[in-house]
Amino acid sequence: MLIPKTYTAESVTSGHPDKICDQISDSILDACLEQDPFSRVAMEVFGSRGLLVIGGEVTTKAKINYQEKAKEIYKNIGYQNKLKMIVNVVEQSADISVGVDNGGAGDQGIMYGFACSETPEFMPKGSILAHKLAQQLEKIRRENPSILKPDGKTQVTIENGEISTILVSTQHLKEISQNQLRQIIIEKVISPIIKEISNIKILVNPTGSFVNGGFMADTGLTGRKIMVDTYGGIIPHGGGCFSGKDATKVDRSAAYMSRFVAKNIVVNNYAKECLVSVAYAIGKAEPLMIQAVNEKGEDISDLVKKNFDFKPQAIIERLSLRLPLYFKTAVYGHFGKDGFPWEEIISF
Repeated sequence: MLIPKTYTAESVTSGHPDKICDQISDSILDACLEQDPFSRVAMEVFGSRGLLVIGGEVTTKAKINYQEKAKEIYKNIGYQNKLKMIVNVVEQSADISVGVDNGGAGDQGIMYGFACSETPEFMPKGSILAHKLAQQLEKIRRENPSILKPDGKTQVTIENGEISTILVSTQHLKEISQNQLRQIIIEKVISPIIKEISNIKILVNPTGSFVNGGFMADTGLTGRKIMVDTYGGIIPHGGGCFSGKDATKVDRSAAYMSRFVAKNIVVNNYAKECLVSVAYAIGKAEPLMIQAVNEKGEDISDLVKKNFDFKPQAIIERLSLRLPLYFKTAVYGHFGKDGFPWEEIISF
């Protein structure tokens, strides 16, 4: 089995500092693609104690007000404090462009995709539940702004297929006691998602008070929640993040393709679990490696190579990755969610 018997997966809300940065990065990417589908974007955002830095390499015909886009996202998340902003965006390196112009990969690297039959989303149970809890936490926060605030985290531990521990940490108003907070979280966040909680250890804000959140409590950086974005740390990750990158960057597009392939391997009953991995050299279209294994560790790479094309341009066309669809990926994971082309089910 590729999924261990005991593991822990986490998620975070939209108000988490790293996720604020991911959302700003992907909102800028979408804005570029809306005006110019062939935009090349590598957008990084850093936030810390009232400061927001927007930097990166962009080649596009689009006209974007980076500061206004960042302010819009920050306010919509629920933060009211003003940020000092620094913008340093330049054109993409010509050395990289040469290879990409010829259909090659925008970088070297290794990407992974995974799927399993454990849940209707074809994702690990713990990862899906952590995201659902974080989404519910955000929903309750927006319904109760006088109690809860934007920053938050969730975590689920699975032992032998069953939930053993649930952890929820949430920013709150200082007037709210820990007992009040625990009751709210159990009744309105955990119980609606998990249903039966009698045998589950529940931790709510284990350090106590969590009044300061977001950039006023911690730094944030684009791409720092790569395990939240993928499979909860249960499955390997090549190291490259997704947010802020257009589809010529195989860190993103090949990871999406690997998920698409793995999911359809499982959906079509070729495996109960499937791990796909692919590697590239910058500027080269043909992958250096395509590998796939099932839950028994058996090599099913030939099946993948026969039915799927992993060249960067083929991926972009197959998954319609020039569309401005990335902002919705920036919270609660990139996989196991309806409406994305890499989640489409096909027969082969």
